[in-house]
Amino acid sequence: QVQLVESGGGLVQPGGSLRLSCVASRLDGDDFRRHVMGWFRQAPGQAREFIAGVGRIESNTKYADSANGRFTISRDNTKMTQYLQMNNLEPEDTAVYYCAARETWANIVFDDEAEYDYWGQGTQVTVSS
Repeated sequence: QVQLVESGGGLVQPGGSLRLSCVASRLDGDDFRRHVMGWFRQAPGQAREFIAGVGRIESNTKYADSANGRFTISRDNTKMTQYLQMNNLEPEDTAVYYCAARETWANIVFDDEAEYDYWGQGTQVTVSS
């Protein structure tokens, strides 16, 4: 079973930046390439929401409106890692950020959490002055 571990969260001031990482294990590089990867977040008292996703081909990306223009998702298949570069952070971005993965033969990006099979434990991002 795929294991996902996020890192890179923390406390940052408004306008600052963070880069989240998600490392996949218990699979080899070829297996990782067959997985669509996504980032979700959940703020206190709110439902988990899609932020960004990247397909099997790195150029195939999808963003939530709240992330578009500020966040960039990428993947490094040689390191079995996906990233979320977050710039110009706002207090509203405060949440636990989750990495998700799903194996698929299609070059598609899922924005529905129900489509993902594997989840990390989450990393806290707090944006506050």
